[in-house]
Amino acid sequence: MTVFEKELGELKEKILRMGAVVEAAIRDAVASLVERDSDLARKVIENDHKINALDVEIDEECIRLIAIRQPRARDLRFITTAMKITTDLERMGDLAEDIAERAIELNEEPILKPYIDIPRMTEIARGMVRDALDALVKGDTELAMDVIKRDDEVDMLNVQVFNELLFFMIQDPSTVSRATRITYVSKYIERIADHATNVAEMVIYNIEGKMIRHLTPSQKQ
Repeated sequence: MTVFEKELGELKEKILRMGAVVEAAIRDAVASLVERDSDLARKVIENDHKINALDVEIDEECIRLIAIRQPRARDLRFITTAMKITTDLERMGDLAEDIAERAIELNEEPILKPYIDIPRMTEIARGMVRDALDALVKGDTELAMDVIKRDDEVDMLNVQVFNELLFFMIQDPSTVSRATRITYVSKYIERIADHATNVAEMVIYNIEGKMIRHLTPSQKQ
């Protein structure tokens, strides 16, 4: 193994480490809402700097590798892909922080309804993040495409949550503040799934050299 190959392997490990931290932040942020644990929510907010630090560290390493190693073809594609993937991961971390902030606000008020669809959305979105990065490691385009397809499921659940909360607000205006915050949480999770989709699309680009980000669903097949 050359020094450059070792450096690329270490870069991949850093991306996976960042992904694991982001996934944990998503998990804990939603758990802080469902379990009404504001201390856990504050921990998510306090730990966001770790995700930001990894984002900067990976970007700096990518720039260093491009400048010093002058990579070509597939290696250059991987490095540029890594920079885009970490941007999406960092934004997922910001969304987890947003969820934690809404959780703190909602935990101070009586619970509006049991949380059912939001945990389901979260499990799907977390699985998408995990599998998108797994596809990167394995060079698995089929797994990446499966991640992209799952985004529709999260979108449908987001609409379902919104419609249900809209009914609450129409029936009882006193629920508007709480219901609005819950719709924000649902939207944040939907956006996390979108970013996981972006990661999966970049994985396909890394493997095949084909950019599918702005194609229609039928064109992505």
